[in-house]
Amino acid sequence: MNDSAPSSPTRILNASCRCGQIRIACTGEPIRVSVCHCRECKARSGSAFAAQVRFPAEQVRVEGEANARMWQYTGESGNTADFFFCGTCGSGVWYRARPYHDAYAVPLGNFEPGHGFVPDYSVYEERKEPWVSVIGDAIEHYD
Repeated sequence: MNDSAPSSPTRILNASCRCGQIRIACTGEPIRVSVCHCRECKARSGSAFAAQVRFPAEQVRVEGEANARMWQYTGESGNTADFFFCGTCGSGVWYRARPYHDAYAVPLGNFEPGHGFVPDYSVYEERKEPWVSVIGDAIEHYD
């Protein structure tokens, strides 16, 4: 007789570009769900901040990657990030920042409804728009 509890199924979360030609399946739990208020993330998202979900590379499967285009950016820190977007609809689909290329950051809004992500990390808050408030007891706040 086996007394061990049955294992729960691995959670799979799906994201995609706006036209659906690039699809991402993320398994398990993310490394971090973050909100960033830096100028570059604001420009990337076209909004007052950007929210993204980071997963270890081994938990990410991309379909339609041949449709992706890459743009590379080097920030003031000297670190470089590779931003991937759909060549058809233009929406950003993921990025990988150096030196952390072992993780995919997927915009939170690309995930299917019901994902349940809640930010646990908010950065560059000194650059936050005065009317934005990121609230929650478990959120770490950094200037």
